Amino acid sequence: MRPSDLESLAERCVPGNGTPDIRRLGLGLVNETYKVLRNGHAYALRVAGADPYALGLDHAWEARLLASAARADLAPALEYCDPQRGILVARWVEGRPWTPEDVRRRPNIARIARLARRIHALPMPLPARVMNPAKWIDYYRAALVRRRMSAESLVKPADPAAVDRRLTLLAELPGAPPVVCHSDLHVLNLIDRGRSLVLLDWEYAHASDPLWDLAGWSANNDLEDGLKHDLLANYTGRAPTGDEWSRLQLLIWLYDYVCLLWSELYLNLRRGAAPKSVAARARLLRTRLDGELV
Repeated sequence: MRPSDLESLAERCVPGNGTPDIRRLGLGLVNETYKVLRNGHAYALRVAGADPYALGLDHAWEARLLASAARADLAPALEYCDPQRGILVARWVEGRPWTPEDVRRRPNIARIARLARRIHALPMPLPARVMNPAKWIDYYRAALVRRRMSAESLVKPADPAAVDRRLTLLAELPGAPPVVCHSDLHVLNLIDRGRSLVLLDWEYAHASDPLWDLAGWSANNDLEDGLKHDLLANYTGRAPTGDEWSRLQLLIWLYDYVCLLWSELYLNLRRGAAPKSVAARARLLRTRLDGELV
């Protein structure tokens, strides 16, 4: 977005008067995010693209969910929302992000489990935006094909047969009714305000298996098996069953695969401008998936 258009947008959508001070925070696959200062107050401005990759995003559903999540103190309070254009303005949340050491502290494992239960207890906006690992994989594969990208350079170790095997195994296990899932749980989207945790970036939220969020947190933070098991036990409030543990392990593998597809698309889209951390993460995921092909 051109600076003049961005300033005009901020003047219309961000509370206050006078010229807003706008600072870019990030350029994602489908969104641009900015911190806007105006009249001594800070806001987050998210400007969505037209979803040219058809990743199944639904800004109207997200807006309804965000209103509910904000009331539950799980998301920043909204100041402006235009679902048709994918524009959101939320109050800036003060707090601190977690370090890798914070992630692995036992009390914080319990806090994340409680946070997940609160997310999953949110009312489901209807009609529900229902997703599952197979759908995410289909969306990203199709997006790569539309951009005439090879889906092999990063994801070659996880061949289609390996993916299909895990999807079949997952379908054979006892499941759980779908709940609201944030679907993008990692430290960059978590703000610790001391007495409470707040989540940012709900655009990938959808109705799904509740263990999908636990899989996302486990995968994004490279949790060891012991911590994964503690997270699951804290979430269920009891010793997990063998089927629940197997389901979580399968979902973690599939989450890694979805993230690798996301990386492939992002790196091709942002050639020369993508942070080195994205390529490094993609290489780690490729190695991890390759080592778990069974």
